[in-house]
Amino acid sequence: MHERAGTQALPEDLIDTDALLGAYYDRTPDLDDPGQRVVFGTSGHRGSSLDGAFNEAHIVATTQAIVEYRRSQGTDGPLFIGRDTHALSLPAWQTALEVLAANDVEVRIDARDSFTPTPAVSHAILIHNGAASTAGVRTHGPGLADGIVVTPSHNPPRDGGFKYNPPHGGPAGSDATGWIADRANEILRSGVGQVRRVGLEQALAAPTTGRHDYLSAYTDDLASVIDFDAIRDAGVRIGADPLGGAAVEYWGAIGERYSLDLTVVNPDVDPRWSFMTLDWDGKIRMDCSSPHAMASLVQAMRSESGAAPYDIATGNDADADRHGIVTPDAGLMNPNHFLAVAIDYLFSGARPEWPADAAIGKTLVSSALIDRVAGGLGRRLVEVPVGFKWFVPGLLDGSVGFGGEESAGASFLRRTGGVWTTDKDGLLLALLASEIQATTGESPSQRHAKLVEEHGQSWYARVDAAATREEKATLGALDPAQVQSTELAGEAITDKLTTAPGNGAAIGGLKVTTENAWFAARPSGTEDVYKIYAESFVSAEHLARVQEEAKQVVASALG
Repeated sequence: MHERAGTQALPEDLIDTDALLGAYYDRTPDLDDPGQRVVFGTSGHRGSSLDGAFNEAHIVATTQAIVEYRRSQGTDGPLFIGRDTHALSLPAWQTALEVLAANDVEVRIDARDSFTPTPAVSHAILIHNGAASTAGVRTHGPGLADGIVVTPSHNPPRDGGFKYNPPHGGPAGSDATGWIADRANEILRSGVGQVRRVGLEQALAAPTTGRHDYLSAYTDDLASVIDFDAIRDAGVRIGADPLGGAAVEYWGAIGERYSLDLTVVNPDVDPRWSFMTLDWDGKIRMDCSSPHAMASLVQAMRSESGAAPYDIATGNDADADRHGIVTPDAGLMNPNHFLAVAIDYLFSGARPEWPADAAIGKTLVSSALIDRVAGGLGRRLVEVPVGFKWFVPGLLDGSVGFGGEESAGASFLRRTGGVWTTDKDGLLLALLASEIQATTGESPSQRHAKLVEEHGQSWYARVDAAATREEKATLGALDPAQVQSTELAGEAITDKLTTAPGNGAAIGGLKVTTENAWFAARPSGTEDVYKIYAESFVSAEHLARVQEEAKQVVASALG
């Protein structure tokens, strides 16, 4: 823990935006360094221009690869493109548009020349592809739309990010991202000078470049998912902090459109994020699930009189695909706690038009409290590997009513049971917190306390352990038979998993469960560590024991 975690950023903590932008255009990546190649993680390619990992050449090559990929898939409709508020997002967006226009790709840019949250892009893709029709969404065939979002999500200000959403509207799967990354690196090796490209003015004026009012389309349609009448009638006081991200204009529009008592706590946009408090490691990071990054909003809920200014306060990361929920009685909620509360509320009668057999989706490193809530509701639980892409098929056809992951990302169906977004929607989940407050008269944290009374209290944490590249590769390919242990922290091991129970997909690691605890170990994609997620329904001390023995189990399996 950094000694200044949770305190206001100082001038020496801020990036030099001129240097960052200069490196974007001037630096050429060294492909002999694996860290400077195009690599798609669970949320696209990310890196910094200062490290030679996110430069103009990367975006030229990646955009060209997407052009070729969508052509190979027969995707010839409009490509919806949005960007967040990171300093590198605008130049990368411009570079991408120059390549797309030169390739005669029909592109839809923001009508306001402004920022676009990830869920607004997903929504636009799905609406174009039939989400509002009785026939439902098409994902194959002529005329279909797809999209690009230029964002590194909650990453520090020095980073840039670039992700692709195919016609299903959600994050691209590994087949697509693997192909795109491989092709982009081929283009980098042969030279990006071969890629067709026009100037920015010509790209903006191209007949294939059109405008889309992302803000109005998304905001006006929100009433199909959220009960705004209940929020308004209950007079719920909302404090929304965009954390300097792409939701900055959306929150004001939502408050005005639905006549809510809503205050945009901080409307400032600064690519240095000078108003942020430092995260746990002393870095500026727009992580709305972090109590250190959210310290200002948590403090804003307190007053000298003791009366909180808001009933619900919320935060979003830079592209608004994550949510943070702050209540007067508990402060910032643990993301797992709010997921359990949201699931319990939605499946306990709040959405009577949802399919009776709609399942609950969770990533396998999310809290087992969700498992217990699902069991109490009599609902099928679909447990998938890390990555929101695994929820896409179920959200599309309505077989999954809610999909959520431990890192504060989730989405759910429209009130009628149709698909809303197939990417994470932080605005939606933040609004759901206000709906819960309005219709139940209880805060989400009070609702969580009741779930604890019913299902038991748990202690959950994630820690990192050192690992070489060879060890990480071994961990990612483990066989359950390699785990010789029969007990974990004094309890018999009930399962050893290397594939997810919900869909049989490889988890790229190991999960071990007992009656009252579990741990999961996964290699990091960017650092020489592996991540240990663990939870205990016994005590904090038991959790620490689970974490320590988890390291021993993994070390033994790695040989």
